[in-house]
Amino acid sequence: MTENRKVRVADSVRGFTLPRYDEIPNVGLYLEQTAKYISEYLDCLGDFTLTRSMISNYVKKGLITNPVKKQYDREQIAYLIFIAVAKNVLSMEDIRLLVAQQQKTYTPAVAYDYFRMELENVLFYVFGLKETLDTVGVDDTQEKDMLRSTIITVAHKVYLDKYFEVLHHEEEEEKAAAKVKK
Repeated sequence: MTENRKVRVADSVRGFTLPRYDEIPNVGLYLEQTAKYISEYLDCLGDFTLTRSMISNYVKKGLITNPVKKQYDREQIAYLIFIAVAKNVLSMEDIRLLVAQQQKTYTPAVAYDYFRMELENVLFYVFGLKETLDTVGVDDTQEKDMLRSTIITVAHKVYLDKYFEVLHHEEEEEKAAAKVKK
């Protein structure tokens, strides 16, 4: 039972991947399209969806720039993907500070692609889909350490959420089986 549970938990993220920065649409997506695009990528992680109102609030709070002609470009979408992941473990103020630090050190493309590679790396390690945690990137900065720490926290939270989901499902199955026996 335990080995089966472990496989079920690992399988929940097995095919997870985020688009590379240059794969994110740059034609401009409207608010609804942006929310749907991001949610589809993050769906397998659990409750990481972004609603239209959440995105509008992030614009109002200055976490991302205003859309041009109501359309969000590649850079804005990349930041929104990061926010959707980080909001589960960081406050909005801490996300703002982390993004500001990243912007001082890296271009949006480099920061996002590092985030993407590190998220996949850590998730697969935490879920037991790989034996070792890879070193991602070539430089050693405090911003990189902060980002990795955020991602490690996210990965562990996702793992716990998925594990509890499996446990709840098993509990429901046991209750249903007990009712059938009566």
